[in-house]
Amino acid sequence: MTPAAPTHPAPPAVTVIGIGADGWPGLPERSRSVLQDAQVLIGGGRQLDLLPASCAGERVSWPSPLRPAVPGLIAAHAGRRIAVLASGDPMFYGIGRALTETFGPDALHVLPHPSSVSYACARVGWPLEDTEVVTLVGRPAARLAAALHDGRRVLVLSAGADTPATVASLLRERGFGPSRMRVLEQLGSEDENALEGTADTWSHAPGDPLNVIAIDCTRAPDALRLGAVPGLPDDAYEHDGQLTKRHVRAATLATLAPAPGELLWDVGGGSGSIAVEWMRTHPSCRAITVERAPVRAERIARNADRLGVPGLRVVSGRAPAALADLPTPDAVFIGGGLTAPGLLDACWEALPPGGRLVANTVTLESEALLASWHRGHGGDLVRLAVAHAVPVGGFTGWRQAMPVTQWSVTKPSSSLPGAVS
Repeated sequence: MTPAAPTHPAPPAVTVIGIGADGWPGLPERSRSVLQDAQVLIGGGRQLDLLPASCAGERVSWPSPLRPAVPGLIAAHAGRRIAVLASGDPMFYGIGRALTETFGPDALHVLPHPSSVSYACARVGWPLEDTEVVTLVGRPAARLAAALHDGRRVLVLSAGADTPATVASLLRERGFGPSRMRVLEQLGSEDENALEGTADTWSHAPGDPLNVIAIDCTRAPDALRLGAVPGLPDDAYEHDGQLTKRHVRAATLATLAPAPGELLWDVGGGSGSIAVEWMRTHPSCRAITVERAPVRAERIARNADRLGVPGLRVVSGRAPAALADLPTPDAVFIGGGLTAPGLLDACWEALPPGGRLVANTVTLESEALLASWHRGHGGDLVRLAVAHAVPVGGFTGWRQAMPVTQWSVTKPSSSLPGAVS
């Protein structure tokens, strides 16, 4: 019997090719060959214009908005040799992510080019592994605030020619006006250019839209210092007194134990401090805060913006009704409204197995409710007490803050229904 011919996997349907500002001359031979052989060339207008006439495939520009159009556009050219152009490294804030998430990695063959970040670090002499990268392409500038720490180096991927001025303004507002800024334009091309100054004195006119901003972070002497772990100073927040105070907040976040990519429900948001500091622990952490008072809901949004997590979702409404149709949380924090009928039941029901619930209270009525749920579901019931040293005449004494009762629990695979009354 003649042995069956070996089978080979079909070639990927789409080849994704990174291209830099240096265009065709900067591409390796393999990338050039694919582009010349492609029947369909998909990319941004600027990228397609970098190709010579020898790339004879049909040229198709990405529509806007791009992400929803990806499946249909690729499907429209099924069966043809498709090459997709991307700026620099397609898998670094590029189209490679959208294509991979839509079609799977086996449907793609990626030929990367050095990213703008690699070029920028090479130009300013920064080790890439020690450099924070923040993209403002299609994202609010306020997210840069979370990366600002004295002595750190940050690269900002610009959204356009106006981004440097926007960044300089944000640095001044957040107390980092003395920071050195270098705007690196057209990296990798013959038209490379660099502008330099400090955020305090930045006066350059908008330049090339293709730029990366290198920031040497320097905090102004009178600026409030914000650390990298939960427990920010209370003065970092705008509030009306409804604020989980610093030491209790740090203990609460430690109990909630945020992990990258997880979603928190912050019920009874007050000033939003728990949700804000949950999101500051990692760029991929997400949070939804629910607050019944519209004035406080607006205040939460301002706090989130100022502290670098503008992606915090604020829901203005009364729980538990306002919790309906929210995405499944990994953890729930209840900071207010514990005695609202059905609130604890709704939060418990929404949690998946392994989800965490933490509730804080200072009232006897809510404490009794938490004690009941503790009897029915276990977990940890603790009391947090904080005292501050204050003047007492010519001496110093302790002023005790209201003690906080905290119940924390992890939902097991099979849970008992309801609380024990």
